[in-house]
Amino acid sequence: MSGNLNLTLKVWRQKDAKSAGRFETYKVADISTDMSFLEMLDVLNEQLQNEGKEPVAFDHDCREGICGSCGLMINGHAHGPDRATTTCQLHMRRFHDGETIVIEPWRAKPFPVIRDLVVDRSAFDRIIQRGGYVSVNTGNAPEANSTPVPQPNQMTAMDAAACIGCGACVASCKNASAMLFVGAKVSQYAVLPQGRPERERRVLRMVAQMDEEGFGACTNTLECEAACPAGVKVSNIQRLNREYLRALFLGTGPEPSAED
Repeated sequence: MSGNLNLTLKVWRQKDAKSAGRFETYKVADISTDMSFLEMLDVLNEQLQNEGKEPVAFDHDCREGICGSCGLMINGHAHGPDRATTTCQLHMRRFHDGETIVIEPWRAKPFPVIRDLVVDRSAFDRIIQRGGYVSVNTGNAPEANSTPVPQPNQMTAMDAAACIGCGACVASCKNASAMLFVGAKVSQYAVLPQGRPERERRVLRMVAQMDEEGFGACTNTLECEAACPAGVKVSNIQRLNREYLRALFLGTGPEPSAED
């Protein structure tokens, strides 16, 4: 049902990565339950600007659940209490009148705070640069059906490629592990023939970069899967481990299937 909410917000404020942060408390009134969470933050910022105060910095772009830039910890949950939902797609009807909402940035050493709720996720970019691509000869586009791909492999690759790189898996993990993210990026190529030429080099380089960035190890609590707004499965971590061991010890082998 539509209605209006009066809320107390405890928002993390921090000037930059080197400055000490703190929670500040704000009151917002007459928040429509039809608003998205980011629209509610827009209302807060308009209120702060009218009062001559510094608005809260937070990341956003598409506001359609696609870009992954809107990551926030809301009451201790990455992207909020709803499953498979980004912060921008979380609606205020999920909250109650008079409720206190705690809003924090991702908390992980590889994601340093830039300002307030904005963190630097360029560590993910550097992992992708190490191997998250397929090298092809340039020229005319090849015929789409010239490289047959079994339908199960196609679906497995598409499910892995659904990862939007938001970092919720890292923020929700007690070890700040990036295994789900890296597993998804390795998996989307591992089961396709287009990913075969760089198969071993890709996984070794991406895992090495992940470790260099300071992400923690996976301890299989599955919180990453629960927090992922794209529904990426931990089976991608299993495939990452198999691909890594294969690259270390087995050399080249048969083309992997979706069941591998």
